[in-house]
Amino acid sequence: MAATKSKAVYNVYRALTHGLSPLLYLHLHWRKLGGLEHPLRWPERLGRPSLPRPEGPLIWFHAVSLGEGMAAIPVIKQCIQRRPDLTILMTTTTSSAFGVIEKLLPTGVLHQFSPVDTPSAVDSFLGYWKPNVIVLMESELWPNLIMAASEKGIMLALLNARVSTKSFKRWSGPVLLPLISLMLSKFSLISPLSNMQAIHFQLLHAPPFVINFSGDLKYVVGEFDISEGEIKNMQDLKVHCAHRKVWMASSIHKGEEEVILGIHKVLRQEYPDLLTIIVPRHPQHGKEIAQKLWKEGHGVALRSQRDKLLGDTSIYVVDTLGELKHLYKLSPIAVIGGSFFPSLSGHNISEAAAAGCATLTGPYIGHFSIMVLEMQRLNPLSVLQVGGKLELEEALRKLFSDVKVLEAHCAAAKQVYHTLSSGVVQNVWNLLDIQILQRALS
Repeated sequence: MAATKSKAVYNVYRALTHGLSPLLYLHLHWRKLGGLEHPLRWPERLGRPSLPRPEGPLIWFHAVSLGEGMAAIPVIKQCIQRRPDLTILMTTTTSSAFGVIEKLLPTGVLHQFSPVDTPSAVDSFLGYWKPNVIVLMESELWPNLIMAASEKGIMLALLNARVSTKSFKRWSGPVLLPLISLMLSKFSLISPLSNMQAIHFQLLHAPPFVINFSGDLKYVVGEFDISEGEIKNMQDLKVHCAHRKVWMASSIHKGEEEVILGIHKVLRQEYPDLLTIIVPRHPQHGKEIAQKLWKEGHGVALRSQRDKLLGDTSIYVVDTLGELKHLYKLSPIAVIGGSFFPSLSGHNISEAAAAGCATLTGPYIGHFSIMVLEMQRLNPLSVLQVGGKLELEEALRKLFSDVKVLEAHCAAAKQVYHTLSSGVVQNVWNLLDIQILQRALS
């Protein structure tokens, strides 16, 4: 009875997505015109390839955006090292992730944009690439893709698997639970990012024997090396950071700049040499911030314009992608944005910790609360979660006023990062190899 209901719900979904295909085609055109899809490669989203498919077995890794993609790359590197006979295909969804991810991928890894979840796009993609294994990252559960892969005998893995509180409540309802449980039954491996997430997947009727915890891959994002040659025109910033009070607010969303700039204004009265680095989540937001500050007469330098930092420059706005790790190495203090409004859910904290920054975040951090709790359990100084603007202002004041306190926070963050990141990739690889690859490629 349950299987019949699950199949019936899926058939409704498949019929709806088939019927809506023309509208989705128009939607992609609209996104292309708005700069949200790649201007030349957007047909890949319809399952139309732009690269030849090499001979031999192929593994497809899929991540929706930059953060998930960077978490997948260490596993891809391990796969290349252990199984050089395999072709690796990686797909991402967002255009913003495209430029950064392509530069980080190892030589020989193919990149395409992922197909939208319509029957025709998915069938076209799978029919051309014929993957032996599909590895999905985090919460990329798409019914047409998963069911089509299962019907073709393609083995499925879900790494760093997670479901948000909101999605869990929605998926647990009587309408969606049959479809979710049907999809999860098709996976041969689900590796959740925490024990709590493992419980969530069990409650969503994932088979218990496929759930295996191996650690959070978001920790190993901090291991990426960025050569000095890839960082252009940053020497000026490096010099200023070495001789001034510096802090950085990274991955901030619209509205959060008001919190950051308000604190900057107060602290600059106490520390005239203060330099505040603002790195918005979206580059266009950075341009908007800089334009507003210029009109108000503030000393601002904009990264994309390669503006020089002058004596009266107190705010550096970084409106580029792919340079965050290098910036963390220049700033002793990092405030992770996407965490100061209830509608937000935080961003990866481990990148700042890996660079040895005194790491702070706001109160609204979604599933990253697990990461914060793990880090604080090992050392309370490793990451500081503040309740809002006033608490953040006071925390920064303490860090600026006492070098020993700042050094203690920096050392704790780096030490805890190394402890938590150790062995994660190896654990994931072992599971992927034993439960998927050896069976799919034998």
